[in-house]
Amino acid sequence: MPRVKRGPHTRRRHKRVLKQTKGFWGGRKNRFRQALRVLWKSWQYAYVGRKLRKRDFRRLWIVRINAACRENGTSYSRLMGSLHKAGIELDRKVLADMAVNDPTAFKALTELASAAG
Repeated sequence: MPRVKRGPHTRRRHKRVLKQTKGFWGGRKNRFRQALRVLWKSWQYAYVGRKLRKRDFRRLWIVRINAACRENGTSYSRLMGSLHKAGIELDRKVLADMAVNDPTAFKALTELASAAG
Protein backbone atom coordinates (compact mmCIF):
# COMPACT_ATOMS: atom_id res chain seq x y z
CA MET A 1 0.00 0.00 0.00
CA PRO A 2 1.51 3.41 -0.97
CA ARG A 3 2.10 6.05 1.67
CA VAL A 4 -0.18 9.08 1.91
CA LYS A 5 1.67 12.25 0.93
CA ARG A 6 -1.19 14.72 1.61
CA GLY A 7 -0.45 16.82 -1.48
CA PRO A 8 -4.05 17.76 -2.29
CA HIS A 9 -4.78 18.66 1.34
CA THR A 10 -1.75 20.93 1.62
CA ARG A 11 -2.49 22.61 -1.69
CA ARG A 12 -6.10 23.19 -0.66
CA ARG A 13 -4.96 24.74 2.66
CA HIS A 14 -2.40 26.95 0.89
CA LYS A 15 -4.95 28.10 -1.68
CA ARG A 16 -7.45 28.95 1.06
CA VAL A 17 -4.90 31.12 2.89
CA LEU A 18 -3.60 32.82 -0.26
CA LYS A 19 -7.14 33.56 -1.41
CA GLN A 20 -7.72 35.51 1.84
CA THR A 21 -4.52 37.54 1.41
CA LYS A 22 -5.46 38.75 -2.05
CA GLY A 23 -4.69 42.46 -2.36
CA PHE A 24 -1.92 42.42 0.25
CA TRP A 25 1.41 44.02 -0.63
CA GLY A 26 4.46 42.13 -1.95
CA GLY A 27 5.20 38.60 -0.82
CA ARG A 28 2.46 38.82 1.77
CA LYS A 29 -0.02 37.83 -0.92
CA ASN A 30 1.78 34.93 -2.59
CA ARG A 31 4.27 33.34 -0.14
CA PHE A 32 2.41 30.93 2.07
CA ARG A 33 4.45 31.27 5.27
CA GLN A 34 4.46 35.06 5.11
CA ALA A 35 0.81 35.14 4.07
CA LEU A 36 -0.19 32.99 7.03
CA ARG A 37 1.53 35.35 9.48
CA VAL A 38 -0.07 38.50 8.07
CA LEU A 39 -3.45 36.80 7.77
CA TRP A 40 -3.43 36.07 11.51
CA LYS A 41 -2.35 39.64 12.16
CA SER A 42 -5.18 40.91 9.96
CA TRP A 43 -7.64 38.94 12.10
CA GLN A 44 -6.23 40.69 15.18
CA TYR A 45 -6.61 44.09 13.53
CA ALA A 46 -10.17 43.20 12.50
CA TYR A 47 -11.05 42.20 16.06
CA VAL A 48 -9.66 45.45 17.48
CA GLY A 49 -11.32 47.43 14.67
CA ARG A 50 -14.74 46.07 15.61
CA LYS A 51 -14.26 47.45 19.12
CA LEU A 52 -12.90 50.79 17.88
CA ARG A 53 -15.81 51.25 15.48
CA LYS A 54 -18.23 51.30 18.43
CA ARG A 55 -16.15 53.97 20.18
CA ASP A 56 -15.79 56.04 17.02
CA PHE A 57 -19.50 56.06 16.29
CA ARG A 58 -20.34 57.02 19.86
CA ARG A 59 -17.90 59.96 19.62
CA LEU A 60 -19.41 61.02 16.29
CA TRP A 61 -22.94 60.91 17.70
CA ILE A 62 -21.92 62.98 20.72
CA VAL A 63 -20.29 65.61 18.48
CA ARG A 64 -23.41 65.84 16.32
CA ILE A 65 -25.77 66.07 19.30
CA ASN A 66 -23.59 68.73 20.93
CA ALA A 67 -23.52 70.82 17.73
CA ALA A 68 -27.30 70.68 17.46
CA CYS A 69 -27.67 71.49 21.18
CA ARG A 70 -25.54 74.60 20.88
CA GLU A 71 -27.67 75.81 17.96
CA ASN A 72 -30.65 75.50 20.33
CA GLY A 73 -28.98 77.32 23.21
CA THR A 74 -27.95 74.44 25.46
CA SER A 75 -25.05 72.01 25.79
CA TYR A 76 -24.75 68.25 25.35
CA SER A 77 -24.35 67.52 29.05
CA ARG A 78 -27.33 69.69 30.04
CA LEU A 79 -29.50 68.04 27.38
CA MET A 80 -28.54 64.51 28.43
CA GLY A 81 -29.14 65.32 32.10
CA SER A 82 -32.55 66.84 31.47
CA LEU A 83 -33.57 63.99 29.13
CA HIS A 84 -32.68 61.56 31.91
CA LYS A 85 -34.70 63.56 34.46
CA ALA A 86 -37.65 63.78 32.07
CA GLY A 87 -37.57 60.01 31.62
CA ILE A 88 -36.99 60.26 27.86
CA GLU A 89 -34.93 57.22 26.92
CA LEU A 90 -33.51 57.90 23.47
CA ASP A 91 -30.05 56.60 22.70
CA ARG A 92 -27.30 58.72 21.18
CA LYS A 93 -27.65 57.10 17.76
CA VAL A 94 -31.29 58.16 17.49
CA LEU A 95 -30.61 61.62 18.92
CA ALA A 96 -27.76 62.21 16.44
CA ASP A 97 -29.91 61.07 13.52
CA MET A 98 -32.67 63.39 14.69
CA ALA A 99 -30.23 66.29 15.05
CA VAL A 100 -29.00 65.85 11.47
CA ASN A 101 -32.16 64.86 9.60
CA ASP A 102 -34.98 66.44 11.63
CA PRO A 103 -33.80 69.65 13.36
CA THR A 104 -37.33 70.83 14.17
CA ALA A 105 -38.09 67.67 16.13
CA PHE A 106 -34.73 67.95 17.87
CA LYS A 107 -35.52 71.55 18.83
CA ALA A 108 -38.86 70.45 20.24
CA LEU A 109 -37.09 67.71 22.20
CA THR A 110 -34.58 70.17 23.68
CA GLU A 111 -37.44 72.47 24.74
CA LEU A 112 -39.32 69.56 26.28
CA ALA A 113 -36.21 68.41 28.14
CA SER A 114 -35.34 71.91 29.39
CA ALA A 115 -38.90 72.33 30.71
CA ALA A 116 -38.62 69.06 32.62
CA GLY A 117 -35.08 69.65 33.89
